[in-house]
Amino acid sequence: MLVRRIARPLLASTFVFGGIDTLRNPQSRVAGARPVVEKVTEQADKQLPVQVPRDVEQWVKIDAAVKVGAGTLFSLGKLPRLSALTLAASIVPTTLAGHRFWEAEGTAKQGQLIHFLKNLGLLGGLLLAAVDTEGKPSVGYRARRAAKRATESTEKSIEQAQKRAAKAQKKTEKRLKKASK
Repeated sequence: MLVRRIARPLLASTFVFGGIDTLRNPQSRVAGARPVVEKVTEQADKQLPVQVPRDVEQWVKIDAAVKVGAGTLFSLGKLPRLSALTLAASIVPTTLAGHRFWEAEGTAKQGQLIHFLKNLGLLGGLLLAAVDTEGKPSVGYRARRAAKRATESTEKSIEQAQKRAAKAQKKTEKRLKKASK
């Protein structure tokens, strides 16, 4: 559909541009990302059997590369649901790290709040894109339909087998009656 071909690159452009900018200059994002990365790595170290890297700049670069890759795939319509979901997952920590309006004062607070709400809007668009089946039935629908058809087919086969068994039993009973006379 034409709307998807236009809307996907428009939605992805923010992520691709921002990711490229961050890859070129990751230091500008490190200070804002530090509190989020520290919390995430602390929780990951408690729950994972391996130690997670703590280099904030490395995490910023990884996030930027994810945004460029997933944004490019999404804009081209390649794996659109997966790439939209990937972008949605990456925008949450970015928003929490970069737009902490609750910590700002005055006009800075207003600017951060606007960016925070903008990112929430982008997240909403990405979530819609992640569930967009382009008019085709979803995997869940197809699985339920296949299961229903398999159940109906099995039940039909069982009924037919029961009818044949009953018919064979009647024939056997008739033969036994004739043989006993």
